[in-house]
Amino acid sequence: MARQKQAGAAVARGWPELALAEWVETRDTLHLWTQVVGKVRLALEPMVNHWWQVPLYVSARGLTTSLMHAPGVDMEIEFDFVDHRLHMRTSTGEARQVALRPRSVADFYAETTSALDSLGVHVKMLAKPVEIPDAIPFAKDDVHHSYDAIAAQSFWLALTNVHRVMSRFRAGFTGKVSPVHFFWGGFDLAVTRFSGRVAPPHPGGVPNCADWVMQLAYSHEVSSCGFWPGAGVEGSFYAYAYPVPQGFEEWEVRPGAAYFDRGLREFLLPYTTVRTAEDPDEVLLSFFQSTYEAAAELGRWDRAALETSIEIATDA
Repeated sequence: MARQKQAGAAVARGWPELALAEWVETRDTLHLWTQVVGKVRLALEPMVNHWWQVPLYVSARGLTTSLMHAPGVDMEIEFDFVDHRLHMRTSTGEARQVALRPRSVADFYAETTSALDSLGVHVKMLAKPVEIPDAIPFAKDDVHHSYDAIAAQSFWLALTNVHRVMSRFRAGFTGKVSPVHFFWGGFDLAVTRFSGRVAPPHPGGVPNCADWVMQLAYSHEVSSCGFWPGAGVEGSFYAYAYPVPQGFEEWEVRPGAAYFDRGLREFLLPYTTVRTAEDPDEVLLSFFQSTYEAAAELGRWDRAALETSIEIATDA
């Protein structure tokens, strides 16, 4: 408990260390908790292109569903990584909390669904994880039960920094571009640009995820970048194109520490490289921009029609 209280007092802007070896069990548990909450959003919200109705969003205290609409009431669910609570708030003024502490996925799932029921929000969901190989039903998962409050808070603080840079990068595109999404299936933060052209059917093959789900997600050509706390010592930034244009993997991207992973078919940049840079924002922005240029140039996107250099004055 002392460690959890200390975490609440440790909030500070910056690029925190994310040594994966020190929090991998917390990461895996938290991944599954976000799937529970994400599936509530999936159940309540209408379908939007590319599954844009399902992600979570980085907030000033953690990760939020944003406003959702249940029969008879509107609500929001937020992971609060400052006070370490899962907050459920409704438009009628009612609220419930679930403690974020070391507890099993089964326990978290039971208390969360019970709290929803008490608010009159009754959700039907496929109560098992997606996009991971070992999909233990939530109600039976006593395997994952770790929660290091400081590690969870550090991860959220990292996301706030990545969100800032992604928002800058997103602003340079006038074509179709996604919001900055936290996808609970893959446990990654991403932003995606679109060429405007239809893509060939995606081959699928993602664990515990129907192929048609991926085909809806990748119905149109994309250049996507994101952050995933999985590859490398502290996680990695990634960038990919679908479909992959010829010559993509040979494109020279920035910074020099970035490389193409032939297994993943993505460019990767270690989080450590960004965190320790003199100007982390600019280093990361150069990675996003140069990998996009690889996709856009080799894929023959209409860049003149899709990009902008306009900056809006802050004193307008």
